Amino acid sequence: MTKRTLGGTNRKRKRTSGFRARMRTKTGQQVIKARRRRGRAKLAV
Repeated sequence: MTKRTLGGTNRKRKRTSGFRARMRTKTGQQVIKARRRRGRAKLAV
């Protein structure tokens, strides 16, 4: 069976869009803040 064409690794996912990655930058912190304001159940991946 052939592999699916679209895939990704969880490590990459965490490193780019995880909570700690967001908090590292000023704009990332704004993203988290905005999501908190909206009352999101999940703030980051």
